[in-house]
Amino acid sequence: MLSNKHIILGVTGSIAAYKIASLASMLKKQNADVTVIMTQNATNFINPITFETLTGNKCLTDTFDRNFQFQVEHVALAKQADVIMIAPASANVIAKAAHGLADDMLTTTLLACECPKIIAPAMNTRMYRNSIVQDNIRILQNYGFEIITPASGYLACGDTGEGKMPEPEILLEYIIKSLCPKDMAGINILVTAGPTREKLDPVRFISNHSTGKMGYAIARAAMLRGAKVTLVTGPTDITPPMGTEVIEITSAEDMAEAVKTRADRQDIIIKAAAVADYRPKNIADEKMKKSDDALFLELERTEDILGFLGAHKKEGQFLCGFSMETEHMIENSRLKLQKKNLDLIVANNLKQPGAGFGTETNIVTLLSKEDTVELPLMQKEDVAHRLLDYIMEHRQQPDI
Repeated sequence: MLSNKHIILGVTGSIAAYKIASLASMLKKQNADVTVIMTQNATNFINPITFETLTGNKCLTDTFDRNFQFQVEHVALAKQADVIMIAPASANVIAKAAHGLADDMLTTTLLACECPKIIAPAMNTRMYRNSIVQDNIRILQNYGFEIITPASGYLACGDTGEGKMPEPEILLEYIIKSLCPKDMAGINILVTAGPTREKLDPVRFISNHSTGKMGYAIARAAMLRGAKVTLVTGPTDITPPMGTEVIEITSAEDMAEAVKTRADRQDIIIKAAAVADYRPKNIADEKMKKSDDALFLELERTEDILGFLGAHKKEGQFLCGFSMETEHMIENSRLKLQKKNLDLIVANNLKQPGAGFGTETNIVTLLSKEDTVELPLMQKEDVAHRLLDYIMEHRQQPDI
């Protein structure tokens, strides 16, 4: 997604400046062309040579540096930039940007840029809350800048509160989001992900091997493309995508309640979770003790959430399910597609190498009433975008 994209990183005088070395490295690993511009104060916290080593480009600090090829450099950089991010952004640079001041290489380049502009404030809590700083932030937002809300935590000054620059991984997500086409803007989408846990007693539960990676990849892809995303998730070890409404659930009953109460507001629903089909009929109040005898559990069916959604689908709503099979994948999945009144089902075979639970890749087949689209082995994030491409192409058709 970042291949051959020209990204400018502006670094100002803050202790958080050292974190941008990690961000520059992440961007370079994704084949982005990265140029770092530092204010003079920033050089007191990190050496420009660090950024030059990581990016392979000259780190700029002086508007009138003569050691470069002949061109008006701040204008040339601004013309080729796909996005500019100032991180960490001090209160001083935020003030200058808000009022159009251009007295160094960074602010001069920023003023000449017409690409997306992202600001990540980093400062003492009292400074950040100061009404002057907040007014300047609002001015930048009115001019179309995206402002990243600072994290809260222990600050370099010894205070604890808001004003901390988010970690480089989060800054990277904002850059990727700014460059992703917003073809899903204004669309409400609900995605389910992960396993459910069905309680046996206070200690044990029945579950499955789902890690939630596929569902989380779909939620992230939709967020990057501008959708308003609701993620209903079972227990996982994955950090949810930024900017999504996250509903954490445990059991199939919890998931049914969360999905059914939100379904009417959704334009697209994608059920990627591995929901238990059965649960223990009786839950023990105390831990069940082992014995020499065999243990028999009586199970009962959980609610068919996808079947409910298909039966109560509102006009124009696109409903997509997932089908994990070990045999007769196409036949079983088509039966599920028809029985549950789905618009699309994503089928994969657990026995195929590179597919299934816990992998970074997947091999899926998209099945609708009209189509059978086989996708090759690819990263789950690429599968997510191909799935959303298909949905966006077909959801407006009269027969859906």
